[in-house]
Amino acid sequence: MKDQELMQVFVPLVDFLAEVFGESCEVILHDLSNPEHSVIALRNGHLSGRAIGSSMTDLAFRVYSEKQYEGEDFLANYRGYSGGKTFVSSTFYIKNEGRLIGMLCINSDTSQASELRDIFNRFMRRFEVREDLPHVEENLGNPVVSMVHSLIDKAIQEAGISPARMTKAEKVQLVQKLNAQGILLMKGAVAEIAEQLSISEPTVYRYLNGSSSGVKNRRASGVNEHRE
Repeated sequence: MKDQELMQVFVPLVDFLAEVFGESCEVILHDLSNPEHSVIALRNGHLSGRAIGSSMTDLAFRVYSEKQYEGEDFLANYRGYSGGKTFVSSTFYIKNEGRLIGMLCINSDTSQASELRDIFNRFMRRFEVREDLPHVEENLGNPVVSMVHSLIDKAIQEAGISPARMTKAEKVQLVQKLNAQGILLMKGAVAEIAEQLSISEPTVYRYLNGSSSGVKNRRASGVNEHRE
């Protein structure tokens, strides 16, 4: 097949590919028999500012003159520039008996994709957690009883020993720590502490005897001294 006959086979592909990829995609067919006016078919040429009769690009010239096409059928997904725009470009090498006679190029304008990426990044910044507040957490969904359970369970985990293996002194220390955190002011906290530490509720109050803040908190919550 003659070179010009083979080139004509690719002309309908220009319209086809442009319809498939849409308006943000430029499709160009180069005939290398006339490098200075190589563009013989194109769609969406406004994206790069080219038209029928435009010349081949610097990359196309290097591929042609340095025979970079030998052993390769295409070059895909490289960066292109034109008029302040950035493109993702791909080129198919049209050969006739090993000779490079043309190139079919697809150049996708990344402007819209970049705008969408920027919008998405701005949106996602609304959900970024401040790294300088690693210990600040808030349970927004649990009811009070469940929240008390979680707080006490967390304190036990931080102690690094299970309640079954704790000494009396360790349990006293844990109860007073929970009291200092204000957990004893929450409804149901005493019962929950007693259950998790396998002690009685009066024992919880006795463990607070050595803490003046514990006495103050119990009085504020309406707990009578004689219950200890």
